[in-house]
Amino acid sequence: MLEITAMTPVEDLVEAFPKAVRILAEYNIVCIRCGEPYWGTLGELAADKGITDLDPVLDDLRAARNG
Repeated sequence: MLEITAMTPVEDLVEAFPKAVRILAEYNIVCIRCGEPYWGTLGELAADKGITDLDPVLDDLRAARNG
């Protein structure tokens, strides 16, 4: 099972856990734009969106994956 951290590549996250796209969108983190995925880590993508506290996002992703 993929470990979800700030260092997780977005591509790997979405491939292993497609529902992540919806969860990230709830935080206004868009990881797919015009059908093209974002290349980089979850932490980098969140920082690009101005999110400095990634813990709630990670918690929700992990809970949904494990739930």
